[in-house]
Amino acid sequence: MTDKPLLILIAGPYRSGTDGDPQAMAANLTRLEAAAWPVFAAGHLPVIGEWIALPVPRSADAGPADPLADQVLHPTADRLLTHCDAVLRLPGESAGADQDVATALRRGLPVYHDISEIPHRALQGTV
Repeated sequence: MTDKPLLILIAGPYRSGTDGDPQAMAANLTRLEAAAWPVFAAGHLPVIGEWIALPVPRSADAGPADPLADQVLHPTADRLLTHCDAVLRLPGESAGADQDVATALRRGLPVYHDISEIPHRALQGTV
């Protein structure tokens, strides 16, 4: 158990394998978001890079399949990882998620591959 809540980046496929199809990317984001509650219920703070990155290209009238997104999505995750305490790597092929894992390991951060591996925080009050 840990007393401090961890900021945990949930990493997995978002654009990978979608051929730029917005519905496929939305389905991938839904899969990433499905891990948010278990991370939170364990007493931590989940974060998904796309939650932070996607508004940036949108503010430039570009979508996630636009070349501008390439300049934003991976750099956002890299910057975000300077604030994170750990990564939860979900299954599925993803160069970006693999890059997140490599960055986390280089920085000495734990990488979990299953929610059950995440230490539960000593909770105070209700969840």
